[in-house]
Amino acid sequence: MIHELRIYTCLPGRMPALLKRFEEHTIRIWTRHGFQQAGFWTTVIGPSNNDLTYLLAWESLAAREAAWASFSADPEWIAARNASEADGPILANVESRILKPTAFSSVK
Repeated sequence: MIHELRIYTCLPGRMPALLKRFEEHTIRIWTRHGFQQAGFWTTVIGPSNNDLTYLLAWESLAAREAAWASFSADPEWIAARNASEADGPILANVESRILKPTAFSSVK
Protein backbone atom coordinates (compact mmCIF):
# COMPACT_ATOMS: atom_id res chain seq x y z
CA MET A 1 0.00 0.00 0.00
CA ILE A 2 1.20 3.48 -0.84
CA HIS A 3 -0.35 6.83 -0.06
CA GLU A 4 -0.54 9.99 -2.08
CA LEU A 5 -0.50 13.28 -0.22
CA ARG A 6 -1.95 16.13 -2.24
CA ILE A 7 -2.03 19.80 -1.31
CA TYR A 8 -4.19 22.16 -3.33
CA THR A 9 -3.54 25.86 -2.84
CA CYS A 10 -6.60 27.85 -3.83
CA LEU A 11 -6.65 31.33 -5.21
CA PRO A 12 -7.99 33.79 -2.62
CA GLY A 13 -11.73 33.39 -2.08
CA ARG A 14 -11.99 30.18 -4.15
CA MET A 15 -11.89 27.55 -1.35
CA PRO A 16 -15.73 27.31 -1.17
CA ALA A 17 -15.87 26.43 -4.88
CA LEU A 18 -13.20 23.72 -4.46
CA LEU A 19 -14.90 22.19 -1.41
CA LYS A 20 -18.26 22.19 -3.20
CA ARG A 21 -16.72 20.47 -6.23
CA PHE A 22 -15.24 17.70 -4.07
CA GLU A 23 -18.42 17.26 -2.02
CA GLU A 24 -20.90 17.29 -4.88
CA HIS A 25 -18.91 15.67 -7.71
CA THR A 26 -15.31 14.57 -7.30
CA ILE A 27 -15.70 12.00 -4.49
CA ARG A 28 -18.56 10.23 -6.28
CA ILE A 29 -16.67 10.16 -9.59
CA TRP A 30 -13.53 8.93 -7.84
CA THR A 31 -15.47 5.94 -6.49
CA ARG A 32 -16.17 4.77 -10.04
CA HIS A 33 -12.45 4.93 -10.82
CA GLY A 34 -11.17 3.06 -7.76
CA PHE A 35 -9.92 5.95 -5.63
CA GLN A 36 -9.71 5.35 -1.88
CA GLN A 37 -9.61 8.59 0.05
CA ALA A 38 -8.09 8.47 3.53
CA GLY A 39 -9.01 11.98 4.63
CA PHE A 40 -9.34 15.66 3.81
CA TRP A 41 -8.17 18.66 5.81
CA THR A 42 -8.21 22.42 5.53
CA THR A 43 -5.39 24.43 7.09
CA VAL A 44 -6.27 26.32 10.27
CA ILE A 45 -2.72 27.18 11.35
CA GLY A 46 0.13 27.06 8.88
CA PRO A 47 1.66 28.81 5.89
CA SER A 48 -1.65 29.20 3.99
CA ASN A 49 -5.29 28.94 5.00
CA ASN A 50 -6.00 28.60 1.27
CA ASP A 51 -4.75 24.97 1.36
CA LEU A 52 -6.82 21.82 1.07
CA THR A 53 -4.78 18.73 1.97
CA TYR A 54 -5.93 15.19 1.31
CA LEU A 55 -4.61 11.67 1.39
CA LEU A 56 -5.34 8.84 -1.05
CA ALA A 57 -4.54 5.15 -0.55
CA TRP A 58 -3.35 3.04 -3.49
CA GLU A 59 -2.53 -0.65 -3.90
CA SER A 60 0.34 0.24 -6.25
CA LEU A 61 1.76 2.96 -8.47
CA ALA A 62 0.22 1.18 -11.47
CA ALA A 63 -3.24 1.32 -9.85
CA ARG A 64 -2.72 5.01 -9.15
CA GLU A 65 -1.68 5.78 -12.72
CA ALA A 66 -4.64 3.88 -14.19
CA ALA A 67 -7.16 5.53 -11.87
CA TRP A 68 -5.87 9.06 -12.45
CA ALA A 69 -5.86 8.50 -16.23
CA SER A 70 -9.43 7.20 -16.34
CA PHE A 71 -10.68 9.90 -13.94
CA SER A 72 -8.98 12.71 -15.88
CA ALA A 73 -10.72 11.61 -19.08
CA ASP A 74 -14.16 11.09 -17.48
CA PRO A 75 -16.71 13.37 -19.22
CA GLU A 76 -18.64 13.92 -15.98
CA TRP A 77 -15.44 15.09 -14.22
CA ILE A 78 -14.52 17.39 -17.11
CA ALA A 79 -18.01 18.96 -17.04
CA ALA A 80 -17.93 19.37 -13.23
CA ARG A 81 -14.47 20.93 -13.34
CA ASN A 82 -15.43 23.33 -16.11
CA ALA A 83 -18.67 24.34 -14.34
CA SER A 84 -16.84 24.96 -11.05
CA GLU A 85 -14.38 27.23 -12.85
CA ALA A 86 -17.02 29.25 -14.72
CA ASP A 87 -16.23 32.21 -12.43
CA GLY A 88 -12.49 31.75 -12.94
CA PRO A 89 -9.73 29.37 -11.93
CA ILE A 90 -9.78 27.80 -8.46
CA LEU A 91 -6.24 26.54 -7.95
CA ALA A 92 -2.97 28.40 -7.73
CA ASN A 93 -0.88 25.27 -7.16
CA VAL A 94 -1.14 21.48 -6.82
CA GLU A 95 1.49 19.48 -4.95
CA SER A 96 1.58 15.68 -4.93
CA ARG A 97 3.80 13.33 -2.93
CA ILE A 98 3.88 9.53 -3.00
CA LEU A 99 4.45 8.19 0.50
CA LYS A 100 5.61 4.75 1.59
CA PRO A 101 4.98 3.73 5.22
CA THR A 102 7.90 3.01 7.49
CA ALA A 103 8.21 -0.32 9.32
CA PHE A 104 6.92 1.34 12.51
CA SER A 105 4.01 3.26 10.94
CA SER A 106 0.53 2.63 12.37
CA VAL A 107 -0.79 3.07 8.81
CA LYS A 108 0.42 0.36 6.43
